[in-house]
Amino acid sequence: MQGSANLNLMIKAARKAGRALVKDFREVENLQVSAKGPGDFVTKADREAERLIKEDLMEARPTYGWLGEETGAMAGADPTRRWIVDPLDGTTNFLHGLPHWAVSIALEHKGEIVSGVVFDAAKDEMYWAEKGAGAWMNERRLRVSGRRQMHEGLFATGVPFGAKKTLPAMVADLARLMPGCAGVRRWGAASLDFAYVASGRFDGYWERELQPWDMAAGLLLVREAGGFAQAVREGDDILDTGSVICGNDGLFDAFAKIIRNA
Repeated sequence: MQGSANLNLMIKAARKAGRALVKDFREVENLQVSAKGPGDFVTKADREAERLIKEDLMEARPTYGWLGEETGAMAGADPTRRWIVDPLDGTTNFLHGLPHWAVSIALEHKGEIVSGVVFDAAKDEMYWAEKGAGAWMNERRLRVSGRRQMHEGLFATGVPFGAKKTLPAMVADLARLMPGCAGVRRWGAASLDFAYVASGRFDGYWERELQPWDMAAGLLLVREAGGFAQAVREGDDILDTGSVICGNDGLFDAFAKIIRNA
């Protein structure tokens, strides 16, 4: 695997956290039947995964900034670089014993994502990309799907839950999209939705109300695999607004038009 020193550091940190989470995941499966449930245990596992990643990355690059789901933002002596980390994307899946979750690590340089790693530890699939060097899964080069007809397209999304406000918009999206496509999946881990678009498993993905750590690594995977990504509202910044539409080069325009109701 030929990558930069930073990328190799990210892959190593993702593997270490992933191994710890796989052990915890086996325990979570046992806790499903307990009266208390696995909630507190998973919260600890999430925090411990971030601690492991932060320790490795910040020890090797002490001047870089940091943005993590669990520990928040920390400015670095080098204002041009920061790590963006989700130690456990797909926490609800993990909590319920569903083996669809990932570790996501990105490196931002001067406001642009230059390296990204998404590690699906349960399936041992390591997705990685560097700006200008393509996207890969383990040793295989990734390329978005070649589908060109909307009726063949399989799309992914997230359905807003809890206090999120965009459920009506999502329902309207589905009403427009579903009659003309092969299906929509909601699998509960944004980083893997991006990775699956990059690998051609999904033809497109859209969602609102995301956080930067949900998207940063995945966005680079899609773009380096030949796909397109924009904010739901054309012209907006994806990471600032927390909304995204991405897809293969053949379906993106038609897909985006439907989601934007243009």
